[in-house]
Amino acid sequence: QVQLVESGGGLVQPGGSLRLSCAASGSFFGLIAMAWYRQAPGKQRELVARIGSGDSTIYANSVEGRFTISRDNAKNTVYLQMNSLEPEDTAVYYCNTNVRYRDYWGQGTQVTVSS
Repeated sequence: QVQLVESGGGLVQPGGSLRLSCAASGSFFGLIAMAWYRQAPGKQRELVARIGSGDSTIYANSVEGRFTISRDNAKNTVYLQMNSLEPEDTAVYYCNTNVRYRDYWGQGTQVTVSS
């Protein structure tokens, strides 16, 4: 059983920054890949960024160069640093991992980019 708890969302103006955090339970955090997804109203949930156990990363084209995913294995936490935010980034952001072929999700944190 893995529990994921996100934090750090909020309202920010276009061009601003936010950092999301996701704290995970379990002693095997350093061995698993972690990801951030987002879901905007009326749209499907989409992958934003993923970081492997060896710190390899992938990003959606829409956030490449603006967002950075990182992890701190000592704190069982994964981060998403979001810079140069755009109104199109408005969504609920979810932390995700897959352990033994089962997907785990956090409760989500709302990010709203608006002036």
